[in-house]
Amino acid sequence: MISRDVHAEFIMTLAGLGASIERFAVEIRNLQRTDVLEVEEFFAKGQKGSSAMPHKRNPIKSERLTGMARILRANAVAALENVALWHERDISHSSVERVIFPDSCILTHFMLVETTKLIKNLLVYPENMKRNMNLYGGVVFSQRVLLTLVDKGLSREDAYRIVQANAHQAWNTPGGHFQKLLEADLEVTAVLSSAEISECFNPDYQLRNLPKVYQRLDI
Repeated sequence: MISRDVHAEFIMTLAGLGASIERFAVEIRNLQRTDVLEVEEFFAKGQKGSSAMPHKRNPIKSERLTGMARILRANAVAALENVALWHERDISHSSVERVIFPDSCILTHFMLVETTKLIKNLLVYPENMKRNMNLYGGVVFSQRVLLTLVDKGLSREDAYRIVQANAHQAWNTPGGHFQKLLEADLEVTAVLSSAEISECFNPDYQLRNLPKVYQRLDI
């Protein structure tokens, strides 16, 4: 009889694949929130969203994928329970495997098909991405500012204090603008020029290795 740790490894591999799909699906759900709306699942003409709030367009595929990933993980637990058998030959595993093997394989295939459809028809809103990056004058770029100040010779503690103070002021002040506050901060301008401050808010820096990422995906 085949040792059931082999079977368990197979089911856990499917569960791991499901978890990766779920990670993608959860990100889609977050990015489709009304206050974020950077991407959105395709919404067909006449399709209904929330039964209570007609304005909503729910990410139903992503929510479905998230739920199904939980079933795969539950099946992985059942597969692990099958590993320890009396004298390595009892048949307590058999009834379990008749359920978890076909269910896990069929479910994983369905999830892959659904994910492919989701990606192919995904709606992307670059303008909303740009808007969100520049909220409060670009507080999302605080790490880049911090590291640039450290590169200029400031201690990390001092750089953190300066950046945090300006970021919080921008965040907590109506119409607050992080970049403008930095440009008016004498501790910042003592080590960074206006051009250097502006460069900290250039999103191209975060995208500089994107071609390498695409090369890894080229199969």
